[in-house]
Amino acid sequence: MDKDYVMRIAGTIREQLVSMTDTAILMSWGIQEFMATIYKDLPGLKFRVNGHLFQGYVLICLNGSDYYEVYLLNEEETRCISDEVCFDELGEIIDRHVESGTDKEEYARFCEQIVSFY
Repeated sequence: MDKDYVMRIAGTIREQLVSMTDTAILMSWGIQEFMATIYKDLPGLKFRVNGHLFQGYVLICLNGSDYYEVYLLNEEETRCISDEVCFDELGEIIDRHVESGTDKEEYARFCEQIVSFY
């Protein structure tokens, strides 16, 4: 796969993720190390997260149907959390698995505990 193509796709994914996701949400993931990558012969973006629910890598790949596939990778497993994600859904889907979960009230209580700790 052409390196320039992979770099261009990774840049587009990063731009879409950052522009369509609230900054506070992105910061809550503890993002580090954005990098272009190829996974399962698909171009993508990989970055390390240190969230409340998941610590490891998030991998976003562009598939042949113009959707994104989103994977979580750590030392224990690699799992696909969705294989048909539109660009405007990336932040919400990743946040649900990395930081906030599905129970918004439980997450709000967790955040209150963190704030009261400091």
